[in-house]
Amino acid sequence: MPSPMVLDPTSPGAPRNALFLAEACSLAYFDEAGAAPGFRDLLGLEARLISVGNTQVYVGQNDAAIVVAFRGSEAPTTLDGLKDWLLTNANNYLILPEGQIGTDFAAAGVGARFHRGFMGALAEIWDPLFAAVKEAVDAADRPLWVTGHSLGGALALMAAWRLQRNFLAVHEVVTFGAPMIGNPAAAKAFEDEFAGKIFRYVNLEDPVPLLPSVSLIANAYSHCQSEVEMKAVAAAAAAIDALKQSAGTAADGLLEATHIDRVWEAVLGRISAHFIGHYQERVKEKCGDGGAKSDAAS
Repeated sequence: MPSPMVLDPTSPGAPRNALFLAEACSLAYFDEAGAAPGFRDLLGLEARLISVGNTQVYVGQNDAAIVVAFRGSEAPTTLDGLKDWLLTNANNYLILPEGQIGTDFAAAGVGARFHRGFMGALAEIWDPLFAAVKEAVDAADRPLWVTGHSLGGALALMAAWRLQRNFLAVHEVVTFGAPMIGNPAAAKAFEDEFAGKIFRYVNLEDPVPLLPSVSLIANAYSHCQSEVEMKAVAAAAAAIDALKQSAGTAADGLLEATHIDRVWEAVLGRISAHFIGHYQERVKEKCGDGGAKSDAAS
C-alpha cells in the first residue's frame, strides 16, 4: 500500500495540500465506519465523526496536523431539488447573529451580515466540535487545517472564524465549490482575519459558488477574494453567465419561482461539475503531474 499523503505547512496554498484536503472532504461523505479506514490509510489521520442534526464534521489528527473536514450537502438533481436547496435548506436571510455565536462574530464589524442557515448549522454543532478541536490542540500544538466541500465549505469558513476568535489559531482554510456565506462586509472581515490563509477552489463549470446571489431580504452576498480557479469549457462558461444574469434579475432581491426556473435551465447538465470527485480530478491537474505522488487518493 502506498504511503499516506502528507500536508506541508511550509507551502501556503500548495495544490498538494489541497489534494489532501479534497480527499478528506470526499471521505467526510461516508459514515464513520466507512470513513475511518480511509482517513487512516490514505491520509494518516485518526478521525472521529461529530454529528448533530443535519450537520456532520470529522476531526482528524496525527503527529503533524489537525484537520477539520465538514461534510457537504448532496447537489440538487431536479427542479424541485434546486428550489429546496435555494429556498428551504439555504434559509438564506442575511442576519446579525445573536447570543454567544453573535459575540464571536461581532468582531467582523457592525455592517457584517451572515447567512442564517449556515449560522444555525454551526451553532448546532459548535460545542462538541470546539471541545474536540481544543482537546487535540491541547494534546499537541500542530497546524490546524479547516476544509469542506459545498455547504461544508461554507461551514468550514465560519467555523475557522469562530475557532480563531476562541484562541485556536487556524493555519489554513481550503474549500471546494463553496457557496457565499455573507455580505461584502463579512467577506472583507474574513479576508483581513485570514490574510493569505483562505483558498477557495472554484471549478468554473460549477454553479454552486454563485449561490446564493441575493438574500431573500434583498441583500447582496459576496465571496472572499481568494479564489483558485479551474478552467471551464466554453459551453459551461455560457451556462454560468446565464445563471449570473438570472440571479441578477430577481425582483427586489427575491428569488421567485420564474427566476429559479431560469437558474435551473442555466445549470442543467452542469451540476456534476459540483461533485467532490470532479474537484479532486481538477486539483490533481494543478499538481502538474496528474497527482502521481498521490495515487493513494485516487
